[in-house]
Amino acid sequence: MMLWLDGRLRAADEAAILPSDRGFLLADGLFETIRVTAGVIAHFPRHLARLRGGAGVLALPLPWSDDALAGAAAAVVAANQNVGSLRLTVTRGAGPRGVLPPAAATPTLLITAAPIVSPPAPALLVIARGTCRNEMSPLARVKALGYGDGILARQEAARAGMDDALLLNTRGTIAEATAATLFLRRDGRWLTPPVADGALPGIARGLLLEAGFAEEGSVTESDLGGAESAFLTNSLGLRVVAKIEDRALALREADLAQARSIIS
Repeated sequence: MMLWLDGRLRAADEAAILPSDRGFLLADGLFETIRVTAGVIAHFPRHLARLRGGAGVLALPLPWSDDALAGAAAAVVAANQNVGSLRLTVTRGAGPRGVLPPAAATPTLLITAAPIVSPPAPALLVIARGTCRNEMSPLARVKALGYGDGILARQEAARAGMDDALLLNTRGTIAEATAATLFLRRDGRWLTPPVADGALPGIARGLLLEAGFAEEGSVTESDLGGAESAFLTNSLGLRVVAKIEDRALALREADLAQARSIIS
């Protein structure tokens, strides 16, 4: 597998990150996971806009133009076979010991490819009880490298024999799954948690909201109990939810087809 690091393509076994890189030491950075279909990088301008917005929150300099990033991403796709997705990772780069970033950072840009995978089976979800999303943190709104809460929640789901977990926020309403947005049909309408409740402003999420498929609205545990159907979205696609805790759900094929056509 070929990847992009330090301004050029190189083989994965030749790549090296400095031990003092703040992304490795402090999760000081951002990433974007981007779908690739038949060599075409999906919704790349939207991903770059979110990346730049997150960099603004972190005060992390991005010295590359959009054209340079697009060229690097295209080079990774061209250099590999069977590419199903890209991951674009930006860290603040190497720095001295301590939390405060250096005054003059030299960011690290890493772009890797992953192969096409089969669509996942319908998801079985639990509600995470061991951790929650801090919806008041600015980091809840950016795709930052630190995924500790998601890791804990996914482990909790695995111990319960389930696939994924829904994270509550500090007020006890649903934020999202560990790496995906929740869409829930209740009383004949589709809802997704608002960003103010701790939901990441996902790319697929934005497309579905802009198309009028769904609307934002806080989702409580009682809403889950009254759900007619649900699915998860991220930049790689859509995953039907078969079960939340002990409640089985079904999804209408017409809704599924419509949602997939919007985010494709």
